[in-house]
Amino acid sequence: MVARSAGRSPVWLVAVWGATRLLLLLFVLKVLVFPGPDVTSDVSVIYRDWYEVLRTGAFPSDDVTWQYPPAAAFAILSPALLPFLEYATAFFVLACAVDAAVLALLWRAGRGSGRSPRGAWVWVVGVPLLGPTVYARYDLMVTAVAVAALLAAGRHARVAGALAAVGALLKVWPALVLVGMGGRRPWVAAAVGGVGLAGLFAVTMPGAFAFLTFQRERGVEVESLGALVFHVARHFGWEGGVLLNYGSMEFLGPHVDTVSTVSMGLSAAAFGWLLLWRVRAARSPGPRSPRSRSQPPESQPQPSESRSSRSPSSRFRFAAHTAADAAFVAVLLFTVTSRVISPQYLVWLVGLAAVCRCFRASRMRVPVALVLAASLVTVLEFPLLFADVVASTPLGIALLAVRNGLLVAAALVGARALWRDTVRRGSAGGRPGASGPGISRAPSADSPATAG
Repeated sequence: MVARSAGRSPVWLVAVWGATRLLLLLFVLKVLVFPGPDVTSDVSVIYRDWYEVLRTGAFPSDDVTWQYPPAAAFAILSPALLPFLEYATAFFVLACAVDAAVLALLWRAGRGSGRSPRGAWVWVVGVPLLGPTVYARYDLMVTAVAVAALLAAGRHARVAGALAAVGALLKVWPALVLVGMGGRRPWVAAAVGGVGLAGLFAVTMPGAFAFLTFQRERGVEVESLGALVFHVARHFGWEGGVLLNYGSMEFLGPHVDTVSTVSMGLSAAAFGWLLLWRVRAARSPGPRSPRSRSQPPESQPQPSESRSSRSPSSRFRFAAHTAADAAFVAVLLFTVTSRVISPQYLVWLVGLAAVCRCFRASRMRVPVALVLAASLVTVLEFPLLFADVVASTPLGIALLAVRNGLLVAAALVGARALWRDTVRRGSAGGRPGASGPGISRAPSADSPATAG
């Protein structure tokens, strides 16, 4: 009874959030000292230097550590909103405010039929698992935009698309939240908004797209999945080493280019799988389940439905949770195949995991648990034991193997669950309307809602 009331009451949620976020602020403000290297230097030194350049109306295009799309300027310049605070302090306070805004969105999204407060709890618990790094990078702000886009998808397709475009111009990956959104409205809004905003930056601020060159020339970062090859190879005479390169610790030496190429090939394969999933899911019949007392008649769509989803001409139907599940899987796939898996990348996954758990019918329960476990291991490998990771000690290798193994498992389990939830055998030439293996015929908690 206590656990159930804690899940339903915002009092416990806010109390836990307040306690954990106060601790994070004390760490980044250096009132308390978190073990390991100083994670706040990116804000107090690098972001601060970029801020001075961006204030002049130009991008720091001569700085190879600037590897971000043009809208990242908004995040770097945001401390100007609090001119009475020193730059780093203002940034940390704003990060905490954005954190609170995400919690409010998730709590609101978790209320109602077919919804769950567990999404808000995933956010409350998952963010502090990453340690103070989460407040010392602008990735939390990007995640907030992606979360807002997914939560808007049900009722406001155009708003969702526009937010996805803004997120993509902040840090590229939020474009993936579109993959599970049905209908044309979010895609058109994303295209129009993205092109318009990108064009505005290109015309008004020099060097807006210099980041593309810097990203192309990156190596294999020491925390990535591919880096495990070189961590082990160092114990067998590999002649390369670890150097600070393009703003992160990367492996440089023989065969690094080969592993980098393989990583990009795996990312391309992940994109191909997502494209195949989208086509097959679009051709599959929508989820059909017997009407039950807990479900409204089809003539009374749930609040999570967009207007386009109620149109008889809609090509296909997704359940309300599909957009969140698909976005979560897509970002997982591109994270594990990336040449870089920085600790702050996990906040992306925690945010999307939280959105998934706002829906009782989400199939991502196991992948979400795996991501939370990976977040705990992440704070151990950075910053606590980062020296072991850089030195490729057995402990450092073990931590990376566990963390990356958890992420790979989450990606594979999530991809399988997404496919089985949305792709029916009838779309592949089997018996029309037959469900694929593992497709439940029981009523879905959020059926018959669609994503457009």
